[in-house]
Amino acid sequence: MEAGKFGKIKMMQLPRYVLVGHGVLEEVAAVCKRLKLSGVALVVTGSTTRHVAGEGVLEMLADSGYDCGLVEVRSASTESVEKVKSVAEECRATFMIAVGGGKVIDVAKVASCVLDVPFISVPTIASHDGIASPRASIKDKGVNTSVAAQAPLAIIADTKIIAEAPHRFLAAGCGDIISNYTAVMDWRLAHRLKNAEFSSYAAALSEMTAKMIMERSKEIKPNLEESAWIVVKALVSSGVAISIAGSSAPASGAEHKFSHALDMIAPKPALHGEQCGVGAIMMSYLHGAEWKYVRDALRNVGAPTNAKELGIKDEYIIEALVQAHKINPERYTILGDTGLTYEAAERLATITEVI
Repeated sequence: MEAGKFGKIKMMQLPRYVLVGHGVLEEVAAVCKRLKLSGVALVVTGSTTRHVAGEGVLEMLADSGYDCGLVEVRSASTESVEKVKSVAEECRATFMIAVGGGKVIDVAKVASCVLDVPFISVPTIASHDGIASPRASIKDKGVNTSVAAQAPLAIIADTKIIAEAPHRFLAAGCGDIISNYTAVMDWRLAHRLKNAEFSSYAAALSEMTAKMIMERSKEIKPNLEESAWIVVKALVSSGVAISIAGSSAPASGAEHKFSHALDMIAPKPALHGEQCGVGAIMMSYLHGAEWKYVRDALRNVGAPTNAKELGIKDEYIIEALVQAHKINPERYTILGDTGLTYEAAERLATITEVI
């Protein structure tokens, strides 16, 4: 390359259509036609979401002339991915539609990427930003791993269905978004200290999304479609920030490491977004930021703010803080390369009223 010649290359995967609102599930076949999708559609769904929306999507596609198949998955695991791949190959699926929560969407995201077919995301709950991001969390040999996949070709989020789901899921989605606040702090820190690749645009979008949910936290109420509308749009923005960055850095820092550590340590972990929200309280304190502002926003949306509300014993919280820096060690965060001592972790959790 010639001296001084600019040679940087960037590729982003972004959804072509995002449809959010009341009753938009009925547009699923029309969206497929608009995207010029043809051939066989494989609906990937869960045991509960199959009856909530999965079978309805299957029927609407069939009525519109599509050949269809359906596969039910129970966990976001390598076994589930293989099951979906096998069914897709058997029915010669040319595209997938994931109808369900984060686990269903993550499995379809990975399986469709491996088979090089597009997929559409149809969330029935709004518990984390996986509904729009190009990354997936898959359990391999009992350990959750973040893997690169592909962004959905389209997102169809029916606020009526999402608002009717247990409020815990929506509150967890808020926790996942609010945790972007500390994730971006970690990303900037890694950029300054370790020269990590950094995108100002992705960071600004992620940070703005977190602040928007915190500022509007009192508006997030159970069984209210307006609340689902606010949260879904924020989750999509968070997923887009990940696509722009080309990594999960704008939405995953030390608070996510803490959550993943809890998944391995606690006998019965809480929801991902719930744990990330509690992690964000503590990491805000370490960054010298307004941790009480983060805590109060989580309280306003009805998300857990301490170990008791998570349903996790204090000792697991402390141990997860001690072990967190070992998760994805390539990503530098406020926890540093050596992490926290047991005493420092206990003090952190105590000061922030997590234990």
